[in-house]
Order: sequence, then C-alpha cells, then structure tokens
Amino acid sequence: MINEISNRALDYALKSADQAEVYVEISDGVDATIQNDQVDFAKESYSMGVGIRVICDGKMGFAYTTQSERIEETVQNAISNAQANLVDENLAFALKSNYSPIKGVYDGKINTLELEDTIELGKSMISTVLENKCQPTSGGVTASCLKILITNSNGMVCEDKATYFSGYIAVNTPDREGVSTASESDSSRKLDIEPENIANKACEVALNSREGKTIETGDMKVLLDHHAAAGLLSTFSQAINGDNVQRGRSIYADKIDTQVSTPSLSIYDDGTFPGGLYSSHGDGEGTPSQKTTIIKDGVLQNFLYDIHTANKGDVKSTGNGMRASFNDMPAVSLSNLVLEFKDYEEISQIQNGLLVTDVLGAHTANPISGDFSVEAMNAFKIQAGEVVYPVKKSMLSGNIFSMLKEATAASHQTRQLGPFITPPLTVSSLRVVG
Repeated sequence: MINEISNRALDYALKSADQAEVYVEISDGVDATIQNDQVDFAKESYSMGVGIRVICDGKMGFAYTTQSERIEETVQNAISNAQANLVDENLAFALKSNYSPIKGVYDGKINTLELEDTIELGKSMISTVLENKCQPTSGGVTASCLKILITNSNGMVCEDKATYFSGYIAVNTPDREGVSTASESDSSRKLDIEPENIANKACEVALNSREGKTIETGDMKVLLDHHAAAGLLSTFSQAINGDNVQRGRSIYADKIDTQVSTPSLSIYDDGTFPGGLYSSHGDGEGTPSQKTTIIKDGVLQNFLYDIHTANKGDVKSTGNGMRASFNDMPAVSLSNLVLEFKDYEEISQIQNGLLVTDVLGAHTANPISGDFSVEAMNAFKIQAGEVVYPVKKSMLSGNIFSMLKEATAASHQTRQLGPFITPPLTVSSLRVVG
C-alpha cells in the first residue's frame, strides 16, 4: 500500500509541478498509561499520513493528508501554496543515493507484542513502586513500529522501518509535611526495557531525597547525571544548527577551526549510530544519514545542515533535514548527538560538590548566549567523594558554552536521552543558589 500511495502521488504531482517529493509514514503501536496506582488507559493505534512538497517556478509548496483518497486534492493544495510563496534559488530535493545498512533499529518482537503485554509491563512498574513503599503518580509504556517511504522526481527512494519502546514512571513518597518526588524513563529500539529497573531507580532517588537540607549559595563543582546533562545540552544543539548560524543566532558562527571546548571532548552527530533512537537510512528529505564531526579534540569542525541551508551556505547537506511527522516540513535538527571524553572525574574524586539528578527549566536558557538558570532536581551534597545528604530547593546557573570548556566525564557509562548520547558530566564550577 505504501508504494502504491507514493507512486500515485508522485505521478499526479509531476503533471503540474516541476519537481515533487512524497513522504509516506505509517505508524502502528500500543501504549498503556499509568495514573496513580493503576493502568488507567490502554490502546492500540494506527495512523497513515502523506506529506507532499512541490517546486513550481522556483517556489515551494507543501500540503499533507491522512486520507489516501484525497491524494490529488492534497497535491493541488501543495501547488496552490507554492504559487503563494516567494522564489528561492536554494530549493532542491535529495538526489538518488545508495544507503548504508543501519543496525539495531528494528526488533521483530513488535510483531507478537499484544496490548495486554504493555499493560503487564505497566503493572510491573506499579507493583515495583508499591513494593518500595512509594506511590506512583503517572507513567506509561509505549511500543510502536514506524514505516517511512520518501520518493521524489530525482529518482530518490529512501525507505526505513524501525521500532521504538519506552517506559516512564513518576513517584512520590511522604517527606515530613510534604512529599519527595522523582521520575525515571528508558527508551530503546529493542524490547529490552526493564520496567522493574525503571521503577526501582525512580523510587531510590525519591527515597534518598527525603529530609533535604539547605545549601549555601556559592560556586562549586557539579556532577550532572545523565538526565541533567541531556537537559542542558539542548541549548548547545541550537548553536550548531546551520540555519541559526546563517541567521546570526549562534555564538559559534565564526568559530570553525577554533578551540571551543576542552581538548578532552569530541562531539559527533551520527545518524548511523547502531541502535540509535534517531538512526535511519536517510533524513526526512532522503539524504543519506552520516556521522558528522562537530567538535574534535575541542576544535569546532562543522555545523549541521539540511538541503536548503546547505545550498545557502554552498556546502553539502549533513543529512539533518528532520521531520517531526508527515505533517511537518523538514528542518535542521539533531540525529544522535554523541559526546566522547578522554578525561574522567568520578564522584569519588570530588571533595566538595553537588550531584544533580535532573534539571527543570532548561528550555528557558538563552540559545544565543548560552546562559541558563535552572532548578536542580533531586540534588545531593558530595563531600570527600561520597554523597552525604539530599539538598532541597536549589538553583544552578551558568553558561553551556563555558561549561563545555571545563567539563569531564563522570563515568564511562553513556545513555541516550532524546537525541543526546552522553555520560554524566563533572563541571568544575557552576553557581549553586541555595
């Protein structure tokens, strides 16, 4: 069906448009939602959508539909939208390409997974939380299979099939007059998420966070656990976006071949990363996925581009024209951003500092300057290499670009959270406000 829809849309579009591209997406999955101490809602879902882009007389138009019988109408809408746009000489579609194999992104177990299985996974998380004498407040389990076919008038054909599994739980436990809260999640391309481990981790953090003490305001060494590190890195990702660079919205705009981070750090965007949550044969335009070196030994090497921004900058697309869905146009975004460090400073080496499990408010950081002020969630005081007590109501402030100049890895263990594949980070100095 997916090929028939694609061919019909492309053939019809080329009767009126100079160039055309068809993006077909089929999603099939099951999910169970947790509310308090029960699986509140569970459902099977199926969706199909088609996004059509056309270029007519140097102008681009876009339209989408969820109904295969409205393909011709959708093409006409895309052509009409193109006529209302401005001419742009940088518009183009992906060329015909060969695609390298992508490993670890599809698990055949999805074919035998039933709705009842996801309900049982959710119930397992709930029972584990209750065994830990905590109270589940919200959560869920999701399993889905996504099929994507992109074709265009250049003869490009890019097809991807991938699975996605995730589990999440938020918990609380009594803490004097109030409650102590925590959450944990895990995502994978394979059905290897362990609900008991997710629940145990959330409960461990919540229980350890009880009876928090205040901390004096001052500059100190901070160990950012995986969630906290990933939260702050979202600001960094804006600075390596080629579109932001071209618009003068990146502090790195004129820093290619310049030292921008500690020499211990190298950063890659890798759309071919085995088992990566955003790995695929091609991006949302059909440009082959690749590994792009962003920072090598502290020196800025590249930015990320889709076809349009690459043409504007007279460079090649890095395969980062991403789509959130069939109803969205491609735009520059991350695939899997990998942080690698040569230097390590583990918690046992920290004499005086703060361990931060997660941060709240990272989206409020200034994407141009890199300044941030966030709430430290489930934070703990470190003395002589050990966690000595929980800290209540503290804030962290600093600058993400300065932070990368003085950060080391706190562990060899990396995790992927969203697009970020990172170890926990030890930062030599951040402002902690008690």
